Amino acid sequence: MTPQETWTTIKVLTWTKDYLSAKGIENARLEAEWLLCAATGLDRVGLYLNFDKPMSDNELASFRAMVARRARREPLQHILGTQEFYGLEFEVSPDVLVPRHDTEPLIAEALAHRPDARSVLDIGTGSGCIAVALARHLPDAAVTATDISTAALAVARRNAERNGAAVEFLAGSLLEPVAGRRFDLIVSNPPYIPTADIDGLEPEVRDFDPRGALDGGADGLDAYRALVPAAPEYLNPSGWLLVEVGIGQAPAVVELFQKTTDYDQPVTARDPGGIERVVGARRKDMP
Repeated sequence: MTPQETWTTIKVLTWTKDYLSAKGIENARLEAEWLLCAATGLDRVGLYLNFDKPMSDNELASFRAMVARRARREPLQHILGTQEFYGLEFEVSPDVLVPRHDTEPLIAEALAHRPDARSVLDIGTGSGCIAVALARHLPDAAVTATDISTAALAVARRNAERNGAAVEFLAGSLLEPVAGRRFDLIVSNPPYIPTADIDGLEPEVRDFDPRGALDGGADGLDAYRALVPAAPEYLNPSGWLLVEVGIGQAPAVVELFQKTTDYDQPVTARDPGGIERVVGARRKDMP
């Protein structure tokens, strides 16, 4: 992309698609379109209506900088600064895991099993996407979210404000910040990547997502071993614990629930790709 040439929108789009494809980026044309939208201030329809329009020097300079970042495999969401999740827009940064659509079944299952929840806890909230989505869909519930990272909590607070959600944010590990309290619904998307697998992840994840939000220990199950047995003491009668799990981990997490005698029979739910993505169970009513 040389400065002397006249770069129309369509010419820039074609060049960028080929360039990003050569860098190993899937969906290169779509990503080029999003970057162009950010550089020009147009939406995708606007791009197509202005395909023959030359880009200004300022637009080209901004666009080149973003393409260079993406070519280094920095996540598109970090470059654009936001990510859509469950119909809401969230700020993202290197301090939080980028919200993924794989997590949306966790929201759907929570709403299905406890649509009447009046108290909700999200453990390891990160960007706040789960807590905020639940707060928006359960307007009568008091929603609390915890995270060990104060930097992540700062992002989460901004996301709650951005989306008009009332969420209480507390710093600390797992259930520690809510000692002595009980909830109708506890949800979590904990770290679940086995430590040895992290170096083999896509660069966008391996090099840019916070490692603490990825590393689940030797087999990826450390957080579940801590959370599943402890949660019943923090659940109201008939309260639910629901967790996201990684590919192939559902049977092991189901077994953890079964070994904890305070739960009814656990259930699982699949994501749109057919992967068992959510495991959960209701606390037994105790005498």
